[in-house]
Amino acid sequence: MAVDIYTKVTCFYCMRAKALLADLDVTFNEIKIDGDAALREKMIARSNGASTVPQIFINDQHIGGCDDLFALHAQGKLTSLIAS
Repeated sequence: MAVDIYTKVTCFYCMRAKALLADLDVTFNEIKIDGDAALREKMIARSNGASTVPQIFINDQHIGGCDDLFALHAQGKLTSLIAS
């Protein structure tokens, strides 16, 4: 299982998404894009044009942002997706 999350240091939604993953004991790879135009462009390309942070990927599947992550959790789908 691989979870990648693109973040910026001062982003509240990034903090919330990371906190949820931590609460679920999910290890994730945080990719900080602060001031790094190349990483930001990679994130945008990888997420099919999404330019806001966080952008979250589970097993290379684009999940979306913080609200999308919380929605998956509320639907009971996040744990099974991470386990796959």
